[in-house]
Amino acid sequence: MKLKHNTETIDIKSRLPVVPLRDVVVFPHMIYPLLVGRKMTVNALQEAMIRDKQLFLMAQRTPATEVPTADDLFDVGVVARVLQVMKMPNGTLKVLVEGLVRAESTRLARTDNYLTARIRIIPPDTEQYDRETEALSRKVTEQFAEYIRLNRRIPDEVLVSVASIEDYGQLADTIAAHILHKIETKQAILSAYSVKEQFRILTDVLTEEIEILQLEQKIDGSVRDSMSRNQREMYLQQQLKAIKDELGQADDQATDVEDLLAQLNSRAYPERVKEKAEEEIKRLSRMHPYSAESGVVRSYVEWLLALPWEITTEDRTDFGEVQSILDGDHYGLAKAKKRIVEHLAVIRLAGRVKGPILCLVGPPGVGKTSVGRSIARAMGRQFVRMSLGGIHDEAEIRGHRRTYIGAMPGRIIQALKKTESSNPVFLLDEIDKVGKDFRGDPASALLEVLDPEQNNTFSDNYLEVEYDLSGILFITTANTTATIPPALRDRMEIIRLPGYLEFEKAAIAKDYLFPKIIREIGIQKVALELREDAALEVIRYFTREAGVRELERQLAAMVRKTAVELAGGKRIRRLVYNKNKVGKLLGPRKYIDTNIKTQPTVGYAVGLAWTEMGGEALPVEVLPMRGKAKLTLTGSLGDVMRESASAALSYIRNHAGRFGLDDKFYEELEMHVHIPEGSVPKDGPSAGVTLTVAMLSCVTGIAVRTDIAMTGEITLTGDVLPIGGLNEKLLAAKRNNITEVILPEKNRKDIPELQPELLEGLTLHFVKRIDEVLKLAMTESPKARSHRRGSSAVSHRLS
Repeated sequence: MKLKHNTETIDIKSRLPVVPLRDVVVFPHMIYPLLVGRKMTVNALQEAMIRDKQLFLMAQRTPATEVPTADDLFDVGVVARVLQVMKMPNGTLKVLVEGLVRAESTRLARTDNYLTARIRIIPPDTEQYDRETEALSRKVTEQFAEYIRLNRRIPDEVLVSVASIEDYGQLADTIAAHILHKIETKQAILSAYSVKEQFRILTDVLTEEIEILQLEQKIDGSVRDSMSRNQREMYLQQQLKAIKDELGQADDQATDVEDLLAQLNSRAYPERVKEKAEEEIKRLSRMHPYSAESGVVRSYVEWLLALPWEITTEDRTDFGEVQSILDGDHYGLAKAKKRIVEHLAVIRLAGRVKGPILCLVGPPGVGKTSVGRSIARAMGRQFVRMSLGGIHDEAEIRGHRRTYIGAMPGRIIQALKKTESSNPVFLLDEIDKVGKDFRGDPASALLEVLDPEQNNTFSDNYLEVEYDLSGILFITTANTTATIPPALRDRMEIIRLPGYLEFEKAAIAKDYLFPKIIREIGIQKVALELREDAALEVIRYFTREAGVRELERQLAAMVRKTAVELAGGKRIRRLVYNKNKVGKLLGPRKYIDTNIKTQPTVGYAVGLAWTEMGGEALPVEVLPMRGKAKLTLTGSLGDVMRESASAALSYIRNHAGRFGLDDKFYEELEMHVHIPEGSVPKDGPSAGVTLTVAMLSCVTGIAVRTDIAMTGEITLTGDVLPIGGLNEKLLAAKRNNITEVILPEKNRKDIPELQPELLEGLTLHFVKRIDEVLKLAMTESPKARSHRRGSSAVSHRLS
């Protein structure tokens, strides 16, 4: 069809590509900017540009439809031609189109990439215009001028262009295009075949819009008239109130009260909570909505209703599944796993039981924190972690009273709100690092939280209503129990997590850490294998810890170097990390074993020490010198270890005759005791036995075996007292190839709790008295040298 448009004649095709429009209706005689982003729309635009730049624009009935069909589009649309296409930075196309003529879709078809329509041109209205048409056009023009005056979003310049239009059809299309209204209304104007019908629809629409705009001005004017100089900051609130008054709606305060009451009645609350909430809601209803107190009360009621009162999750009671989850997440930790299974057994038999307070104590890196998350997953409960390290304010636990500005509940209540459960697994991390100052003592506040006899009536300062914490499984973690207040320690069940043995670390490295590192670094496509000798090389000579954190870091460093090679273009299909590969990737060894003498030596004995990073061999060296009854101690020794040295010397002096020494042997003797690695602080009473043996060897000249290590506290009467850290000390002995260990008799009871792999290859000697230690450790009995009495033995050593 030939169409005369302005001064040119355009040939309109009967089949055109279709561009569905989401939220706009295009009219003839108008130029529109359109944003095109959908694939089918872009394809239609490309097809039009190839042909003659003509498109058929059809409005969608539902803008949200991504791929519209014939039922989703209005039948009547506009044939348009593309004037300009510009690509935007976000990938969409900005298209400038000019509406040419109305058309109706007679058949809609879908190609592979876009829609096409067979169209029927709707010719312009050729009816002879009469006085009614003129009257309607004048009425619409006047209304449009009033509409623009009231509407601030349409520029006044539009009136100038409208006034210059003489054609009635073009006038109707131009006014319809500038009205801000719904798509359905604009589509009705577009679909109207006669100019009179278009003017009538425009008259109705403009009359309605003018009334709404006049009402908005009336509301705005009434608010401004009621304002004074001191009320200007209340302008927005007054305007909102005036709008709601005009619409006959209730105010915010009434709505808030109704919402809170509806929330209160939506589920069952404890009676005490319901009474408190009703009381506070009643207070809120009598307050001014903009007063500061109303905000405090509203916030309090919202907190009260948001807490999971009596909402719990079901525990998983399948022992096999629980054990499988725990074993899958962590290697070892048998005590902790056993205790959780016992807890589930009690739940199954007794129904509901008060949650125990478990305290996992062990060196850094053994998995104390992560085992809490694993326990929650195994039991099917929510998990909450709260770090107590560095907390000094009691309000962190109990919350602030509502009288304070910005008051909130304590972190325990806050955590329960987030989990939406009253029986989560609650991990209190680093409980041994809680501090205190002028703001209170958080450890004292924890007494009520961690006491199964009291925490069913826990009182938070903010809530003012007792909360039942007895269903929570509290788990605390600590590196040592020494800094935990005795009253708090008494409320917890201590489960000690010792350091990992070498074979355990190797298993963790191969089965847990190495696969995790490969996933995190993203090189699963390469077949990487960690040999056991490589894992042991890293464990022995690149880490010095009880846990596995540094081990994970060193393994990650190795894999990262492989990732660099891959990123650089090197092709690797399979890579095996062995002992030699570790040295190439990580460099020289960082740690070497303690230098233990290989032959029996005079004035030298090997002890065992516990450290936060595990166990260490502790060689003690003693050297006699001429002097005046002086004992010199070096090696960064603590007060307790210095006292042990004094006790050992006093025992030797008191029993000098038994050891073939003169009673006055110490009067002209200065004894220097040194423990190597002088920069490392050392303390504790368990070196008493080692100090005694080394000092007696020094003054008697009898050598001490270096293939045997010892530990135990010495008394002035020669008794050997029990020690702690047995697992770590035996681990240190094995690491230094020591095959025999002397232990206090009272530590015999601790042996069954140790792992068989730790005891393999060790010979343990249990002693009650220091005499038994001397028989085992010294190459010959001091009594056998009784013929070298007096100062002769000492003189011989000094020479």
